[in-house]
Amino acid sequence: MIKLIGIFKKINLSLQKKKEIFLIESNNDVEFILDSLLPESIIGIDTEFDWRNTYYPKLCLLQIASKNKIFLIDCLKIDDFHFLKELLEDPQKTIVMHSARSDSTVLKTNLDIRLKKVFDIQLAETFLSTQEIKNYGFLVEKYTGVRLKKSETNSNWLKRPFSSDQLQYAADDVNFLIEIFKKQIKKLKKNDLINMIFKISKKESYLGNQKLYLSRLKKLKKATESEKKIFMWRENYSSKLNIPPSYIFDQKKIKFVAKNIEDFPSDQNNLKNIFKKEIYAIDFLKEFKK
Repeated sequence: MIKLIGIFKKINLSLQKKKEIFLIESNNDVEFILDSLLPESIIGIDTEFDWRNTYYPKLCLLQIASKNKIFLIDCLKIDDFHFLKELLEDPQKTIVMHSARSDSTVLKTNLDIRLKKVFDIQLAETFLSTQEIKNYGFLVEKYTGVRLKKSETNSNWLKRPFSSDQLQYAADDVNFLIEIFKKQIKKLKKNDLINMIFKISKKESYLGNQKLYLSRLKKLKKATESEKKIFMWRENYSSKLNIPPSYIFDQKKIKFVAKNIEDFPSDQNNLKNIFKKEIYAIDFLKEFKK
């Protein structure tokens, strides 16, 4: 059930830990968000995004939790995010996350936000437990006793309007972050590990800010200079088109392309078998057959 209160929407969901929940769909609600969150020293954040058919992840929903409120910000309907940059890059605020690197990637590529003070509850747990850390739901159940439903893990976050199940899932994903953080801090303090966790969490967030191709480039340890050049062309080309690099041609074919590049463009059969579209082959040849 969604109740309209002014511009923003206050949502009644069945949360185990009660908080006011607001669905934000307009920049007119910025003042309300800032008034609520600027006084807070600790906030939890999570993102829902689509990364199936694009080079960059598409941020669909940003969830922000304080001790008594949850904001579900529809990032397909908001067109000015400067207020979020100022809020989330505040070095005085502790940003609590689960798996900081992936969400940092989404925030950097979509909103040019680089978090300053991060605490990753998943990372912290690796120093507090001998158990294998599986997921956020595992930590929620361990620290709060609440078992979350994960029915919307593969949900289509581009679709509007959101379903009640999607909103429930999104709210749950930030609802327990601060509570878990506070309980972990008490344990870390006993072992004098707090500063180290903040330091490592910041590093994880920083890694999420790096160029997307770096993780794929690391897999080409034995690649020749020619192969690396072709790899980088494919990365730059696909980023301009905002499509996955595999939509140009498969990574496993980089070695073959480098080895047979001198036979192009006369070898039309190989070109058709390698490139997914003719225009991609044409643009490739413009670069490498100058």
